[in-house]
Amino acid sequence: MTELVELKQKANELGTLVSQLGDSLDLPKINAEIASLEAEQNQEGFWNDQAKAKTVSSRLAALQGKKERYQKAASAFDDIKALLSEVTESDADVLELISSMENELSTFCEDLRHKLLFSGEYDALNCTIEIHPGAGGTEAQDWASMLMRMYGRWAERNNFKLQVLDIEDGDEAGIKSATIKINGTDAYGMLKGEKGVHRLVRISPFDAAARRHTSFASVNVTPEFGAVSDIVIDPKDLRVDTYRSGGAGGQNVNKVSSAVRITHIPTGIVVQCQIERSQLMNKATCMSMLTDRLMQIKLDERESKLKSIIGEQKNIEWGSQIRSYVFQPYTMVKDHRTGHETGDVLGVMDGDIDPFIYSYLEMEARKDEPKK
Repeated sequence: MTELVELKQKANELGTLVSQLGDSLDLPKINAEIASLEAEQNQEGFWNDQAKAKTVSSRLAALQGKKERYQKAASAFDDIKALLSEVTESDADVLELISSMENELSTFCEDLRHKLLFSGEYDALNCTIEIHPGAGGTEAQDWASMLMRMYGRWAERNNFKLQVLDIEDGDEAGIKSATIKINGTDAYGMLKGEKGVHRLVRISPFDAAARRHTSFASVNVTPEFGAVSDIVIDPKDLRVDTYRSGGAGGQNVNKVSSAVRITHIPTGIVVQCQIERSQLMNKATCMSMLTDRLMQIKLDERESKLKSIIGEQKNIEWGSQIRSYVFQPYTMVKDHRTGHETGDVLGVMDGDIDPFIYSYLEMEARKDEPKK
């Protein structure tokens, strides 16, 4: 039987948690931004610029969603307090009801706490992920393809939409490079901590002697800035090349030079896309990717935003990895920044990376807390 004193104690803990969530949310700031965005949305001609309108509407919906979830938590806590003020030890059914409500609120608050971790200026945006193998030939290329599958399975688990923008197959197996786009609210916020070098230790299926190999692959994550970008690109700074696609997309894709590669001459940045059927569409996608990369560089130059936007650049080599995935002689995945680890390496490779994502976000949130 549920004890009344235990319920009251848990209610006190939930009250503290709800209060902390309210402080983290900063309702006055949220309300001010919502009012500003609503005013912008109500201006004449707002929908003339579809890209900007979509960005504003998405941001407004995200803020309203956070506010509504907090209000739901606060209301549920008020209901629990009201019931506790009237219940007695003999009201077994009511005690069970309160216990159920407290458990539900606890789960809801945990989910809301995770949502509040996405407070960065660009966290709500879609993102692109670039994956490149390190040195090591086929083994490293296979590892890069395993990471690509991992992010694909993660996207499925979390109801994000994934689109392959460009992929270059490896010589024997795996991939030489891949660029994928993840669409969904807080996509960048969720995946920004994946940027860095990922290390694999396993007995290589490509080694006839069945020796253990260590491989590396780099992951880069870039927000899809869209209308929030203020980058202007001079066409004279671009070299545009077309080539035949090597991927799926129908007969036309492979018969004509529909794939596009754009080189930004001043920076040396190269972007390419082959997923669309037409050259014009592939070029438009490339230009969007290039704009995002240049915007990222611009933010990189602002020292105050370096850490929160793009993280730390690292070489694809030993000692620079953010996470290790060990298949032999034991099974373990460990994040070297947070210390979070698990023995379920197969689960991780099947997309179960949320614990790693949230442990990184919570570590970053603690860094941003004011010193006492």
